Amino acid sequence: AAAGILCYVGAYVFITYDDYDHFFEDVYTLIPAVIIIAVGTLLFIIGLIGCCATIRESRCGLATFVIILLLVFITEVVVVVLGYIYRAKMESEVNHSIRKVWNGYNGTNPDAASRAIDYVQRQLHCCGISNYSDWEDTVWFKQTKNNSVPLSCCKASLSNCTGSLTRPMDLYSEGCEALVVKKLQEIMMYVIWAALAFAAIQLLGMLCACVVLCRRSRDPAYELLITGGTYA
Repeated sequence: AAAGILCYVGAYVFITYDDYDHFFEDVYTLIPAVIIIAVGTLLFIIGLIGCCATIRESRCGLATFVIILLLVFITEVVVVVLGYIYRAKMESEVNHSIRKVWNGYNGTNPDAASRAIDYVQRQLHCCGISNYSDWEDTVWFKQTKNNSVPLSCCKASLSNCTGSLTRPMDLYSEGCEALVVKKLQEIMMYVIWAALAFAAIQLLGMLCACVVLCRRSRDPAYELLITGGTYA
């Protein structure tokens, strides 16, 4: 179960990153997600080993189980540290690349970057970088010459919005930059909390395995009892 949840968290980060990857130049922000998927996959195999070793009360198997859990625990601590590092770097990454992404918008023949901008504006209910007036500085706005912003800036509740700047009350007033940073930082926090939660599970697993090992070592060894020349 723990392995499945960890893999789900990692996959969720990958899927979300695909929608926001144009705002990043540093692909290393995905490292925590990659590690947590690898840990989840490994954890499933480790769980099977632990169950078999516990049922058979194999000292060698339990010792191996504890050592592997310790390595997984260390890996999850690394995920937490990397998560915090990249969470702090996200704001500077987005700030550095977002204006270039906006300037590359092409509303007539939308490419991947343009679709990403429209997706972000619709999903986060925002318009422009700081506000809708940022569109006036883009190449797309100057080429269209119709004094309007993309329809993705229109409030979802309005059906007759044309994106015209003459009706700013029809447009989302908040800029996308701060909301994108906030969204991505929230996603990274999911990874951090998942790693912390399952690191606690690893500690519990190691403790239980150690208890079984200690009990096994204290069990009296079986001896042959010789009474009257017979074995009992």
